[in-house]
Amino acid sequence: MKILLIGATGMIGSRIAAEARARGHEVTPASRSGKDGIALDVTDPAAVTAAAAGHDAVVSAISPPRDGSDPAAPLLAAYRSLLDGLRVAAVRRLIVVGGAGSLRTPSGQDRVDTPDFHELYKPEALAQREVLRLLRADAGDLDWTYVSPADVITPGERTGTFRLGRDDLLYAPDGSSRISAEDYAVALVDEAEKGEAIRRRITVAY
Repeated sequence: MKILLIGATGMIGSRIAAEARARGHEVTPASRSGKDGIALDVTDPAAVTAAAAGHDAVVSAISPPRDGSDPAAPLLAAYRSLLDGLRVAAVRRLIVVGGAGSLRTPSGQDRVDTPDFHELYKPEALAQREVLRLLRADAGDLDWTYVSPADVITPGERTGTFRLGRDDLLYAPDGSSRISAEDYAVALVDEAEKGEAIRRRITVAY
């Protein structure tokens, strides 16, 4: 499979690239800087079209601005541009590195709306929830999958053992909700290969 990976230099994106390549897939890394790959301004639909052409799938690990401004508008603009560019390129398969904040908790609230959700991370979590809503509302013509991590995702070990869910936050017996970035990458590349969660969200946790 030929994969365009947008946001390939980040903590999660770099592990997705490593996992996909280890399985024999051809990965085209893309980032704003072009470091270790191609430079891509995802807010330019024509640039997206040119970069995506000829690929079987696009994996998006786009990060919103982290300069203290509200990230929702620029992140949504980037995703609208991405969707438009993919349509012109006739690339239907899109896998999005999403957030955990939109996952439902036992209280019935989304994780981002619970009282103990850290204020520092709330703007980005709200922005990521809007991306999921955008996909559900406006991307029915594309084969998208939104992959939410557990509540906590950090660099760690690749075990290949984890659980998959849909819209509910997954908890371990000890009450924690976590996944390593390495195992998140395993789950995402699994989905890219199998295509079992078309036009819906999945989540991965231990």
